[in-house]
Amino acid sequence: MVDLEHFRRLLTEERDRKLALLPALRRDISSVNAARQDANVDDEHDPEGSTIAFELSQASALMAQSRDSLAQIEAALLRMDEGRYGICDVCGGPIAEGRLEARPWTPYCITHSSGKA
Repeated sequence: MVDLEHFRRLLTEERDRKLALLPALRRDISSVNAARQDANVDDEHDPEGSTIAFELSQASALMAQSRDSLAQIEAALLRMDEGRYGICDVCGGPIAEGRLEARPWTPYCITHSSGKA
């Protein structure tokens, strides 16, 4: 039997970390966009352009990852509320507690996790 309160706590703490991170990422993206507008728009020939483009790309990727992680966490909490937490979405078998410790948001047992996370 999975200790739901333990995993609810893990998921809630991770959700809180992600929610705290999002405003900082938004500020980073705004800051880089502002720097980009102040810089030469010719990224290819401006030595600062490639750095600015890289920073914007990196911050945007982190934002997308954080949003995706939040969606996975919310889905796990919903499965918990529906009584489906710890049950593989593919085979209906139990998800090992060790796997849930490592990835408490996963909807897949180790057998069905290939390429899915």
